[in-house]
Amino acid sequence: MSPPASISDRALEIARAALGRPGAPEALPDRLLVVDVERQNVALLEQERATGVWPVSTALNGIGGAENSFKTPPGWHRIQARIGEAACPGAVFQSRAPTGDTWCGEQRDDDLILTRILTLDGLEDGVNRGTGQDSLERYIYFHGTNQEDLIGRATSRGCVRLTNADVCALFDRVREGDFVLIAAPEQREIPDPYAGARFHYAGLGGSGMSAIAQFHAMTGARASGSDRAFDNGERGNLRAQFEALGIGVYPQDGSGVGEDCAALVVSTAVEAHVPDFATASANGVPIVHRSEMLAYFVARNRSIAVTGTSGKSTVTGMVFEILRGSDRDPSVITGGDLPALQADGLIGNAYAGKSDLLVVEADESDGSLVRYTPAIGVILNLQRDHKEVDEVAAMFATLRARTRETLVVGDDAALDPFAGGALRFGLSERAHVRGLDVQMGPQSSRFRVEDTVFELPVPGAHNVMNALAAIAACRAVDVAPPEMAEPLSRFSGIGRRFQTVGRAGGIEVVDDFAHNAEKIAAAIRTAKLRGKRVLAVYQPHGYGPTRFLRQDFVRTFSDELDADDRLWMLEVFYAGGTATRDFSAADIIEEIEARGTQAAFAPSREWLIERIAEDATEGDIVLVMGARDPSLSAFAKDILGALGS
Repeated sequence: MSPPASISDRALEIARAALGRPGAPEALPDRLLVVDVERQNVALLEQERATGVWPVSTALNGIGGAENSFKTPPGWHRIQARIGEAACPGAVFQSRAPTGDTWCGEQRDDDLILTRILTLDGLEDGVNRGTGQDSLERYIYFHGTNQEDLIGRATSRGCVRLTNADVCALFDRVREGDFVLIAAPEQREIPDPYAGARFHYAGLGGSGMSAIAQFHAMTGARASGSDRAFDNGERGNLRAQFEALGIGVYPQDGSGVGEDCAALVVSTAVEAHVPDFATASANGVPIVHRSEMLAYFVARNRSIAVTGTSGKSTVTGMVFEILRGSDRDPSVITGGDLPALQADGLIGNAYAGKSDLLVVEADESDGSLVRYTPAIGVILNLQRDHKEVDEVAAMFATLRARTRETLVVGDDAALDPFAGGALRFGLSERAHVRGLDVQMGPQSSRFRVEDTVFELPVPGAHNVMNALAAIAACRAVDVAPPEMAEPLSRFSGIGRRFQTVGRAGGIEVVDDFAHNAEKIAAAIRTAKLRGKRVLAVYQPHGYGPTRFLRQDFVRTFSDELDADDRLWMLEVFYAGGTATRDFSAADIIEEIEARGTQAAFAPSREWLIERIAEDATEGDIVLVMGARDPSLSAFAKDILGALGS
């Protein structure tokens, strides 16, 4: 099977971009190996098309050509020699010569050179050729390894390692003299955030943007921002909190991008016609993506980056609470509000501690996940959300390659491709951090890890898995389970993650961020633990995501809601911009109704509040779900008020 087109295109793009390097061939050769250090793979290009791709492991110490640096040398090389053609798989080599020893899969502490060797002759003076820089003299080459479970991560002492089967396959397809390009990860220089000049954040009120801006200001730098909501006189309390932190708030008319502005920070949602963007472009002010700022902070600290298609905010909050409760004084940048921080008068999604530990929520939705180089990477789960599963899996593979210390991975089979050498968590026997004796109640859950019992004051099976992920991540930074139990027992949840708004007349109203199939299913299942009937309210979060997930919504609501439950769906949330609005939530409701579920389209919030007040009875739970729209929480409170009256 041919490699995916995305790998072929990327390898070809890397090779073409490197033709300007000293030592490069005049044109792309007919056969070329491209080592993509950022993705930890090697692609064989033949006639400018990838005909093979294999995972590799480059140096733990990164990229560089200096002698004794234990780094993988970048740039153009040629294959100098093919060694070991007749050797058996697992044959051990030392100084490029066979020792007569054979590795048979047994556990060994030493780092073995096995099976086949492709030596590399550098072509770039002062980079991979010359005194103190020479790849051949440094004994840098492709080879097989006994540490096969670490392939896909940067863990070698300089060489490019492959599994023994893969090094044989590669060996048979190349010849002496073939070109090899070792491509270092892409790095874009951004202005120094701590040099004194101001960074301006467009769309400051967004959850992800606001957290980074706060952390920026909390760590002693100058930050400002703008937001359409503030211009419209909305969210005055939030604006005041920014200003209390020293973050200046400007109109979103370009005035914030003045002479003292070192960079404009934008998210994917900030379009080119926004005045701040246009002004920065016209005046040559660097435009920095939100993820580049987060990547800068991640690289600057001993960071724990939490990703996955569900549970990121909750696990990020749990890790932060464990580290804070065990006196590690961590920092946090997240997309969900932490009530514990709000109780201290903060917005709730950012905090700057005094240690070098930084916990971040690493988002896969806009592809920015691939920029981060954390000390600890945490992969929670893999489901269809903003992107197809294969796209998300490729980003997870990149995070695995870029994680500097420990990778923490769930024990679900879908995550097996990323689990080599990882610390796994879950409920199965193969989990290193395993939950035992699990007991779930309507308000809380209880489980054991080894000899430590954990009492978790948030309900749901998904939160047990979230807690196990947090425990594993904290173990990776040397926190012992007994130190974690008390902080987790005080975990007060995340804003809009199954957050109880209140109760009236025996009816509970819950506000929840659920917006994809798995999150919606988890919220409904948790609601069933404590309500006789679920009255579900859902507002789809944007036309693009809803179009992508439409059939997932139809299936999930139909499968999870019982015959007595009800669903009302509000119109798709539209935040402005250029989205194509070519369907209605009413169309989705028709499909759900056709599958036998009690479902109705809500033409307005006022209409829906009246319906719920008429229909709800004692013991019901009203579950308000949706993302992106900051007014949903107020809407949930309005429902509660109507029930109370």
